[in-house]
Amino acid sequence: MAQRWTVYLSGEIHTDWRDQIAQGAKSRDLPVDFFAPITNHADSDDCGAHILGEEDQAFWRDHKGAKVNAIRARTLIERADIVVVRFGDKYKQWNAAFDAGYAAALGKSLIIQHAPDLTHPLKEVDGAALAVADSPAQVVDLLDYVITGRLNR
Repeated sequence: MAQRWTVYLSGEIHTDWRDQIAQGAKSRDLPVDFFAPITNHADSDDCGAHILGEEDQAFWRDHKGAKVNAIRARTLIERADIVVVRFGDKYKQWNAAFDAGYAAALGKSLIIQHAPDLTHPLKEVDGAALAVADSPAQVVDLLDYVITGRLNR
C-alpha cells in the first residue's frame, strides 16, 4: 500500500476551497488524509468561554479561545506532511498568516493559495512557501505531482 500523506488545510472559512481540494484528491485516488482547523466561526470564537468559563473582558475571552484553538492547529500542523494555507479576498486572515509562519518555522512543506491580486500584500508569506497556487485545482495538481510523480498534462 502507498504511503498516506497528511495535509493540513488552513485559512479562510467562507468558501468551499477545502471541499474542492478533497474532492479533487479523491477523484485522482490520492492517498491523502486532510485535516483543518475548526471552520465553524461561532464555535471557534466561543470554545474557550464555553468550555473553560466566560470572561468579563473581550480580550481575555478571545485569548482563551485562541489558546484552545491553538491546541488543534499546532498539533495538526506538527503532524502534517504538507500545509496548505489559503488567503481569501474577504477579511484579514491573521490566523492563516500565523499558521503559515508556524509551518515554515517547523520546516513543513508549505503551499500558499490566493488570488493574484493578493501577491503584493502576501509577498513575505509567499516567500516562505515552496509553491504559490492561484486555485484549489492547482493545489490538487501540486499534490498529485508531489505524491505520485505524475505530471497531468
